[in-house]
Amino acid sequence: MSTYSTQGFDLNNTGRRIVVDPVTRIEGHMRVEVNLDANNVIRNAVSTGTMWRGLEVILKGRDPRDAWAFVERICGVCTGCHALASVRSVEDALGIRIPPNAHLIREMMAKTLQVHDHAVHFYHLHALDWVDVVSALKADPKRTSELQQTVSPAHPLSSPGYFRDVQNRLKKFVESGQLGPFMNGYWGNPAYQLPPEANLMAVTHYLEALDLQKEWVKIHTIFGGKNPHPNYLVGGVPCAINIDGDLAAGAPLNMERLNFVRARIDEALTFCRNVYVPDVLAIGTIYKQKGWLHGGGLSATNVMDYGTYAKVNYDDSTNQLPGGAILNGNWDEILPVDARDPEQVQEFVTHSWYNYPDNDKGLHPWDGITEPNYELGAKTKGTRTNIEEVDESAKYSWVKSPRWRGHAMEVGPLARYILGYAHALKGNPHCQRVKEQLEGSLRAVNLDLPKALGLAETNLSAKQLLPSTIGRTLTRALEAEYCAEMMVDDWNELMTNIRNGDRATANVEKWDPSTWPAEAKGVGIVAAPRGALGHWIRIKNGKIENYQCVVPSTWNGSPRDAKGQIGAFEAALMNTPVAVPDQPVEILRTLHSFDPCMACATHVMSEDGAELSTVKVS
Repeated sequence: MSTYSTQGFDLNNTGRRIVVDPVTRIEGHMRVEVNLDANNVIRNAVSTGTMWRGLEVILKGRDPRDAWAFVERICGVCTGCHALASVRSVEDALGIRIPPNAHLIREMMAKTLQVHDHAVHFYHLHALDWVDVVSALKADPKRTSELQQTVSPAHPLSSPGYFRDVQNRLKKFVESGQLGPFMNGYWGNPAYQLPPEANLMAVTHYLEALDLQKEWVKIHTIFGGKNPHPNYLVGGVPCAINIDGDLAAGAPLNMERLNFVRARIDEALTFCRNVYVPDVLAIGTIYKQKGWLHGGGLSATNVMDYGTYAKVNYDDSTNQLPGGAILNGNWDEILPVDARDPEQVQEFVTHSWYNYPDNDKGLHPWDGITEPNYELGAKTKGTRTNIEEVDESAKYSWVKSPRWRGHAMEVGPLARYILGYAHALKGNPHCQRVKEQLEGSLRAVNLDLPKALGLAETNLSAKQLLPSTIGRTLTRALEAEYCAEMMVDDWNELMTNIRNGDRATANVEKWDPSTWPAEAKGVGIVAAPRGALGHWIRIKNGKIENYQCVVPSTWNGSPRDAKGQIGAFEAALMNTPVAVPDQPVEILRTLHSFDPCMACATHVMSEDGAELSTVKVS
């Protein structure tokens, strides 16, 4: 059983109750309630997904080859990862092996998503939990320039005049009374710890990232035709190679397009190395010096991932982040994870608004059931359409409760990096870059940056720093950098294959349903930006018999299970002090560090359960 359970928690809702509904700057709809003790420390946390996801119901009876196009619409932020999981599940069920070029193109598309999603998450969704935007108006541009050159001397945009121009733009926002994307922040809250110059530097990079991110996703438009929701194909990728032709010849990949992809990869790698990672290290160092190492939760005990970034397709032993499971904080023992094993991955609905034959028994996704059952507990305050306080002793969320061998787990970049580091310490040759990144980061936050910023040197270990909100944010930045590095290798390998005459991008030998068995089942797993993603499919007589998605924000945002174990969101909030209860930026800081995607975990249902609309397509 996980370290975190409801035993000893404040289930009677004593102490001050704080409700944040909706939690914004995430994808989808989420509510959180916490109880504060007399010292304004969180002693109970309740996370609620407030919408129902019905994609599994929609897919039943459809053609498996079309499933990717439906599930990809689960979310437009983590665009492509659901499609990739879907085509992998169908290929697994039917025994389809894709060509090497298709693997490399899929890898570049997936890693482009990681770089783009992580950078957008930090600068545009999460940085404002660390950065006081209005404080940037007090900054000295000259000192900001000096800070920039200290933190990252390689970044060319660092002159005092450059920062003064950004400050003047920001000043116009503030003086107009219309802060635009910076509206409704808790500016001036004492929970913000950065000096004005660091705030100005971060706001400046917010604007730089806004310009660059739209360029990086063009990789998706070249390989997949568009973004969001690029096209995928069961058996490979839908882009042919005609290296000497022009686009009018019908093949979207020629040398000009491939060189354009390489330029975007180099651009992303430069930004991650010179801006993103240094910013997170600098901000994390300052907050660490102030003692803000909260938000670890389950990451200090239980983490899980399926493993990802295989150098050789269909050879998991070459995964650059090998995955596995760690329980009870024992980094010396990495347990193998098998998504096929019905004893390993199970979903529970004890506290979820769904019905199972036995609500206290978990189901493996191949046998999963998606039957909504919206009912409120007797202690709920409010109404069905206006809940004031949930009854956490009853059902209280549209999110199910996935468990690995019965344990609540945290998934995500932090889990991947803890596992990668643990594997590297055991000598795994494929994840030594992860070890190098983490040890360089520890040196930066303990010694190099404190010395450069005039702060006291520290000696935090990886086990002390990583299981925290800071660690969760840092590993996202490191994964973005690492993915950009790996994309260079993927691109080079693709070019080598093409030069050697291999231009195959799809295997359509089993495209015709007449070649399929009467019944088949498969699973597709992906390292989504937010963590371990799995799609499980059962095919019968050429149609989808059952389809289940277990997504990262279901793992992390899960409610309590039959054993009383709480999920990663709830666990991470425990024991966090809140400086100003009416402005709980600390709650948002930790929740946003997971980059919640509640659209992935839940979808929509009307107030009374009635049909919302009917669409007929001829």
